[in-house]
Amino acid sequence: MIQPTSEAVPLPVTPNPPLNRWWAYASLALSMALVGSYVALSKPLVLVFPIFLLAWLRFGIGGLAMWRWLKKPEDEPPISPRTRRLLFLESFLGNFMFSICMLFGVSMTTAVAAGVVMSSIPAVVAVLSWMFLRERIGRRSAAGIACAAIGIGLFSLQKVDGGVVVDTSGPFGISRALLGNLLVFAAVVCEASYVVIGKRLTEGLGPKRISAIINLWGFALVTPLGLWAAWSFDFGTVSLPIWTLLVFYALAASVWTVWLWMTGLKTVPASQAGVFTVMLPVSAAAVGVLFMGETLTPLQVVAFGIALLGLVLATLPERRQPQSVL
Repeated sequence: MIQPTSEAVPLPVTPNPPLNRWWAYASLALSMALVGSYVALSKPLVLVFPIFLLAWLRFGIGGLAMWRWLKKPEDEPPISPRTRRLLFLESFLGNFMFSICMLFGVSMTTAVAAGVVMSSIPAVVAVLSWMFLRERIGRRSAAGIACAAIGIGLFSLQKVDGGVVVDTSGPFGISRALLGNLLVFAAVVCEASYVVIGKRLTEGLGPKRISAIINLWGFALVTPLGLWAAWSFDFGTVSLPIWTLLVFYALAASVWTVWLWMTGLKTVPASQAGVFTVMLPVSAAAVGVLFMGETLTPLQVVAFGIALLGLVLATLPERRQPQSVL
């Protein structure tokens, strides 16, 4: 009979269990739905605040809300130099460059063309995930990505920019419309990079700390331009409802959406997570219909159905091959 030894055997340390997959899906969907809602509801803010001042105030309010999240948890490893570089890139590409490319791109082209270009986000995320994360894209995921792109593209083609005239004269003989579309596609690549880099960051850091750090980097990057815009701005002309909307916009854009997205990314592959970007135009359209008196055409309803079908296909588990028993 073997006698037990008096020395205590250390138990293996298991990491925190990943979030239930369906809760992870819900976090990703809610994150993109919030993005769509605050994009639609922030139109009055753009009419009041200069773009760079609005971005600066957004990061500032978000930083005040998340300052406690900057503290390192006891069970979290120190941030390595490589992770620091990834955190900077996450904020530089996902916050700073995305906003600049998107705002200037849309100003040169039409919303229709911009929407069609934006429909490529799921496909670009899938390609970058395959290139940098070596994620395998199954047949159902690929079908989901295709449905998402087709659905968003059809919806965008049905939008009508009444009375919008696009100036075709651009620098170096390049059409302004073409340059605008290229800038929008650059914003797509920035957003896809945000998804892929975020997946890598969630392997070592918690969602709250990631959200706080990349918001801090965003605040630092936009501060010079924000101060320049604030110098000549009359803050006394801003009404209380606009300030209230600004606080909601800042919390949704800098805190809630980022935290929900990073929470879902801890469990879901980046290529699958990219399909959830279809919730952005869906929620933006829903806000327009419910609160702004807009209407949807039958083809737009069909387009949303195709996009949501892509979401269902992407979230279904892949069929596993049976293992042979020797």
